[in-house]
Amino acid sequence: MGATKTDHFTDKQNQIAIIAKALGHPARIAIIEYLLKVDTCICGDIVNELPLAQPTVSQHLKELKNAGLIKGNIEGNSICYCIDEKAFAVLNDYFSKIIQTVTSQKCC
Repeated sequence: MGATKTDHFTDKQNQIAIIAKALGHPARIAIIEYLLKVDTCICGDIVNELPLAQPTVSQHLKELKNAGLIKGNIEGNSICYCIDEKAFAVLNDYFSKIIQTVTSQKCC
């Protein structure tokens, strides 16, 4: 069987791409911002904050969780979500290196 296109890139490049794709929707950005504001919350709270149906919010939460941007714990009938700092540390490192490189380069 042939190699997938992602096999041609490093693990780090694939990780950044997965995170970037997960952040590529404004509803997911709104969810991240809400979680930062309240520190932790329950899924129902997020549904009340966004102009989206509960199944749509659940799908966005799933995408964020799969990318490692949030983590969730089951508490009774609800899932409590919070930010997973590890993925944001990866992004911080990645963008910090870009900024350092760009500011030291002489460009046209």
